[in-house]
Amino acid sequence: MKHALVDPRPTWFAITRRNLLRGALAATLAASVLTACDNDDKVTHWYGSWSASPQDYNEPFPVAPPPSFFNNQTIRQVLRTSVGGDQVRVRFSNLFGTSPLEIAGARIALSAGGSSVKPASDKELRFNGNASATIPAGGELWSDAVELEVGAEEDLAVSLFLATETAVSTVHAIALRTHYVVTGNALSTETLSGAETRGSYYFISGVDVRSSAKANVVVAFGDSITDGVGTTPDTSRRWPDYLSRRLRADGSAGTVSVLNAGISGGRILTDVIGPSGVNRFERDVLSQTGVTHVIFLLGINDIGLSAFVPEQEVSVEQMTAGTQSLIDKAKARGIKVLLGTLLPWKGANAGGVPYYSEAGEAKRQAYNSWVRANKTVDGVIDFEQALRDPVDPLALLPAYDSGDRLHPSDKGAEAMANAVDIRLLHDP
Repeated sequence: MKHALVDPRPTWFAITRRNLLRGALAATLAASVLTACDNDDKVTHWYGSWSASPQDYNEPFPVAPPPSFFNNQTIRQVLRTSVGGDQVRVRFSNLFGTSPLEIAGARIALSAGGSSVKPASDKELRFNGNASATIPAGGELWSDAVELEVGAEEDLAVSLFLATETAVSTVHAIALRTHYVVTGNALSTETLSGAETRGSYYFISGVDVRSSAKANVVVAFGDSITDGVGTTPDTSRRWPDYLSRRLRADGSAGTVSVLNAGISGGRILTDVIGPSGVNRFERDVLSQTGVTHVIFLLGINDIGLSAFVPEQEVSVEQMTAGTQSLIDKAKARGIKVLLGTLLPWKGANAGGVPYYSEAGEAKRQAYNSWVRANKTVDGVIDFEQALRDPVDPLALLPAYDSGDRLHPSDKGAEAMANAVDIRLLHDP
């Protein structure tokens, strides 16, 4: 089994379309800023317990809702762990910023529901011993580790104070969690009365926990289906959430953390709606703390978005080559790779524009045939078979359809989690 190093220090920086001109400088800055401070002994390990893949707020779709900046405001963001531990640290991200991100203060606590925290658990987050931090454009920064007993499947609240006008740059657009914003420094306030609400994550991209229990870390790498579009907000009913709970209840694979690295609208090969899979795989999968497995489910947008932008159409051969390049990278690091088949999508449309087409369906079937025949991976998860309608196999089973013929409902997400053979997630 592969375990996390005690103090992982990723030195990567993914260059996106907007960042090409400043790539070399930003890469250097990110390498020097992205650090993790701890005092582990030999019997403890760090593991990723939550993640949200960074996106550029200024990309055309999907975008985070207004405001476009914060000024003298506290943002309290709620997230759910997958595995627990006795210490935590938070990764703050200015990956898509064009100027330094000034963090005037930050805290973490167990959530008490809504905008409230449990006061006895409330802890200050520091950065190399300092109460504030500056993250340069293109950089990310781990907080120092803090003592906090965190359970598996437990809600945490991360509060961030931005004292000066700060342009929104790095987000995760569709959080499916309600977050809270108030004026002034309310970091230590138990309940943020009268707060405005938001539905995106801002400037945070990961939470690690320290534990003496050995654990596997599984990264679910995908698009809006993995991101949870179509499931009920504030209930943690994305398919990776269901998988995390199923693994915990089953117990046969030991302790397993499931991280969500889905980006709505994402594709294997093309940027614009979030970084492409080939451009973000190093950051969002290979650099996760303690990663042992990846479940790959991308491709339906590479096919369907040609209805919107024909000039971005790609062939099945290009899709499979892109996917295989990522499989090879993961395998070179000793990470197990599980490939998922693309779900049925007959009748799907997006914004009134037909998403499904017969030509696209032929591509989907060809890609799925390649997935099922791939001998370089450690397993195949046949999501298509698990969710299709026996009466109309090209379509989602109605009970699993959220209503748009593309995204699974809560029941559909649960069926996806149940389609995973847990034996594939045992030790590498």
